[in-house]
Amino acid sequence: MAEYQNIFTRIQVRGPIYAGTPLEGRGPNNRLGTPGFVHLFGRLGDAQVGPIYLGTLGLASLICGFIAFEIIGLNMWASVNWDPVQFLRQLPWLALEPPAPSYGLHFPPLAEGGWWLMAGFFLTTSILLWWVRIYRRARALGLGSHTAWAFAAAIWLYLVLGFIRPLLMGSWAEAVPFGIFPHLDWTAAFSLRYGNLFYNPFHMLSIVFLYGSTLLFAMHGATVLATSRFGAERELDQIADRGTAFERGGLFWRWTMGFNATAESIHRWAWWFAVLCPLSGGLGILLTGTVVDNWYLWGTHHGLVPVYPPSWGTVIDPATLPGAPK
Repeated sequence: MAEYQNIFTRIQVRGPIYAGTPLEGRGPNNRLGTPGFVHLFGRLGDAQVGPIYLGTLGLASLICGFIAFEIIGLNMWASVNWDPVQFLRQLPWLALEPPAPSYGLHFPPLAEGGWWLMAGFFLTTSILLWWVRIYRRARALGLGSHTAWAFAAAIWLYLVLGFIRPLLMGSWAEAVPFGIFPHLDWTAAFSLRYGNLFYNPFHMLSIVFLYGSTLLFAMHGATVLATSRFGAERELDQIADRGTAFERGGLFWRWTMGFNATAESIHRWAWWFAVLCPLSGGLGILLTGTVVDNWYLWGTHHGLVPVYPPSWGTVIDPATLPGAPK
């Protein structure tokens, strides 16, 4: 049985190159590129690459995304005096920052946050165009729109962080900067400013769904690989006519945890867990600063935070101190 203990595809079956399902009467069918095979891709899944469908929406999305990428990249490069060595060296720490709080929701000079607004506009346009493209491609192929709505859940969190919450707070300065470490620093400062996001119940739910979805996908992928010798990778067949592969997989999980999903329901479980992660996370961010100013004090008031010994002293609400913003 040792030959089955491998996470890679041992045998790559190659037939004629397949251009894809005909779409006559269901939308444009102008797929681009000459398809080919990549052996390395075949080690993990399907070796065929291409053709692709770009279309008007896809092209517009790529153009807008490229403009946003160029604005962000050139501003970062300019911040190190156009030194290519320092640009590559400091790239993880470079940022394109939003406007200062004094500008509120107004359009500032380009060098003082205007570029950030422009980059955000083109990046958001690119993402929304890509969402419409995904939805329309699914409909043209006769698929459900599950992928589009899952992507929309991620877009919700993105819009909350960079658009919806700043609008409600009355300042673009509340938004996230563009950059790798700078956006992580923003997250840490955001949590400290509002009394620790760990006490935000929607943040808690978001983490539950984050780790829960990774666990479910890992369990499912491992189960399919473990039962692939019985045809588990033919999941549509297993859904319509449960065969020995998923019978054995179900038996394994009933033995180990007393419950199992079916070949179909495991995808619904994982889809919901994955989608609810950004949905609940976005709600938690949206309530922060708009409804709840300090999650620690909120948790204390609602019995969520443990009562510490008196030796720690009295916790003072930062909003009541002199000089605190009103």
